[in-house]
Amino acid sequence: MSVAGFRKQLIKASQMVSEKVGGAEGTKLDEDFKDLERRADITSKAVVEVVNRTTDYLQPNPAHRTKLSMLNSMSKIRGQANSLGYPQTEGLLADSMMKYGMEMGNQSNFGEALQAVGESMKKLSATKDSLDIDVKQNFLDPLQRICDKDIKDIQHHKKKMESRRLDYDYKKKRQGKIPEEELRQALEKFDESKENAETSMYNLLETDVEQVSQLAAFVEAVLQYHRNATEILEELSEDLTKRVQECQSQPKREYRPKPRQASFDYDRTEQSNGGSPATSPPAYSPGPFASRSSFKNRASAEPSCRALYDFSPENQSELGFREGDIITLVSYIDENWLEGRLHGKTGYLPINYVEVIVPLP
Repeated sequence: MSVAGFRKQLIKASQMVSEKVGGAEGTKLDEDFKDLERRADITSKAVVEVVNRTTDYLQPNPAHRTKLSMLNSMSKIRGQANSLGYPQTEGLLADSMMKYGMEMGNQSNFGEALQAVGESMKKLSATKDSLDIDVKQNFLDPLQRICDKDIKDIQHHKKKMESRRLDYDYKKKRQGKIPEEELRQALEKFDESKENAETSMYNLLETDVEQVSQLAAFVEAVLQYHRNATEILEELSEDLTKRVQECQSQPKREYRPKPRQASFDYDRTEQSNGGSPATSPPAYSPGPFASRSSFKNRASAEPSCRALYDFSPENQSELGFREGDIITLVSYIDENWLEGRLHGKTGYLPINYVEVIVPLP
């Protein structure tokens, strides 16, 4: 910092202390300026708050909000509306429904219905992508430009005006001890900064027509989203109603267990065939070497299971695993959950996601 700049900083600090501690009064701003400043401040705060809350509305997920802020507003024009870089919740639900619907197959009415709903949820996901792009391009981006330019200009000019006011008031208090020309120049600079601040605030307030137009674009985008979503869901509702009627018209299938195998006495069967009475097979007797080793390994095997599907834990008490992992079983929790250990970590795992290899004792 130059000597002159350092001197100006000392002058401002001295005047600020004089006003705050000594009770000295600074130059008063006129009521018109104060009214303009008040309205500009409210508008600035409204723009910043609306930008933040609209982003929250589009993407409640904080991680996805970060990606939304980097979304290219030209994606829609380029035909990239379906590749935003983050998953919509509707798309995640669709993937789950379609996956299990396909696994159930066409023999299951529920499986076919899951696939139909999943396809509609995919369409809803694409419609939500279009909403995000429309709102960002026609509402968020214009408001963000106001934050980046107009509001920053106001802050800059007001800060500069306050700095020059302090300088002018300090020199006015020392009137007679400093050259008159220096005092006049200080007043001119203060007036110039005040005028610049007024102009920047006035320009912001005069753009309210554009801001109302942007609000209209936002509402139109949301309305179009709900129109599309309503159309998709109405078609889906009609389809499911027909499926329900078809299911109700199908004859109920009774479960008939297979006939049980009749029990028989081995000895009597042999005798009835004219043979000699059969003797029971000899008890298993392990040999001195290989057989004993095999018996020992079988007895000492740890309870374990094999993962049939990938499982992502939803909380810290659950154990995550991938298809094919061999998991050591620790304990039985209930009919739905086991406790297991994998890669040094212990947690709960769903029974229907695994195949037990060696059961718990």
